[in-house]
Amino acid sequence: MQVHYDIDQLPAFRNAIITIGTFDGVHMGHRQIIDKLKSEAREQNGETVIITFHPHPRKVVSSAILGIRLLNTLQERIDLLTAHGIDHLVVVPFTDVFAHQTAQEYISDFLVKRFNPHTIIIGYDHRFGRDRLGDYRLLEKMAPVYNYRLKEIPKHILEDISISSTNIREAILHNDIDRANKLLGYPFFFSGFVVHGDKLGRQLGYPTANLKVTEEDKIIPANGIYAVYAETAPIDENSAPQRYKGMMSIGFRPTVDGKKRVVEVNLFDFDREIYDQYLKVIVIKYLREEIKFDGLDSLVKQIDKDKVESLRVL
Repeated sequence: MQVHYDIDQLPAFRNAIITIGTFDGVHMGHRQIIDKLKSEAREQNGETVIITFHPHPRKVVSSAILGIRLLNTLQERIDLLTAHGIDHLVVVPFTDVFAHQTAQEYISDFLVKRFNPHTIIIGYDHRFGRDRLGDYRLLEKMAPVYNYRLKEIPKHILEDISISSTNIREAILHNDIDRANKLLGYPFFFSGFVVHGDKLGRQLGYPTANLKVTEEDKIIPANGIYAVYAETAPIDENSAPQRYKGMMSIGFRPTVDGKKRVVEVNLFDFDREIYDQYLKVIVIKYLREEIKFDGLDSLVKQIDKDKVESLRVL
């Protein structure tokens, strides 16, 4: 898949079959649109083109910035769409200027001039242009003028996508990882930068990688203990990421201090230093809630049980 960031330097697409959306999660609902896009491209001897926006449009046009929690970072979306065999992904910088173009300008100067679409596949509720005045009917009206075909994504598919995205986010925030992973069609994952902690895990016999999640919009699971896989960064350009079984704790560590929310991952059969590296965490199953124990001995006994359960799950 070719990824394009500069809309002034786009190639001449062959019979471009395009769709537009955030595709957050690239989940099972989105797959129906992707399959339709690919099917249409085969029939028309065309190329599949997904247009997405960065940053998320709501960060530019809405005051509810703190309410945005995304299932994927931009790079994660790129990786997931690559795996689905899309030909082109165009990442459009979403700015005030872009948001304030008229609906007519959006069609003529953006869609037609930049992409010369053969077919546009879009939802009935798609809105665009200044004050979101552009809609499916306007695209339909302008189709014969600009010589593109317009195909509608059925309402039930759009509703499935919206419901699924909401349900996935709710599931992740309420410890229902089984449901989230089922709706995603793959295990939920996130990445963090390994930073120095207080080394308490090492004293307890369970050294942990303390993660700082740098993507502020990325959704993170609720507090609790989880069975996970973790992938370390490649050692060099000729090596691949290494995957390890492990367990993760998210929360305030009530037995120890209870003041700061931390994400800690214990990797099984692992003894390398990975400070200042990124660690990808693949969340497989929620094990239990965070508990305050009488002391460190009780905590270690429970961690022992958590490891046994994690190994059973993994």
